[in-house]
Amino acid sequence: MDALLPLLVVVGCLAVVMGFFGRLALLVRRRGSAGSAITSAMASYDEAFRVTAHEAHYEIQAAAERQLPLPSPDDPAPGVAAARLSVNFG
Repeated sequence: MDALLPLLVVVGCLAVVMGFFGRLALLVRRRGSAGSAITSAMASYDEAFRVTAHEAHYEIQAAAERQLPLPSPDDPAPGVAAARLSVNFG
C-alpha cells in the first residue's frame, strides 16, 4: 500500500490540473478572452512557414470586420416581395 500511495497522489494531482485547464478553456471560449492573442500568434507562425498565409490572414480579418448593410426602412421584407410577385403572376 505504501508504494501505491505516491502514484495515487500523482494521478489525483494530474486530474485536478486537467480539470482546472478544462474549466479555463471553457471560460475562455465563452468569453472570447484569448481570441486576438491566439489569432496573432498563429498568423505569425503561418506567415513563417506558408507564404500565402499572410494574404489569407488579412482577407480573413477583412471578412470578419465587414458587416452586412442594414436594409432601408422603405425596402419591403423579402417575404412580402415574393408574395406580391405570386399575386401579380398567379
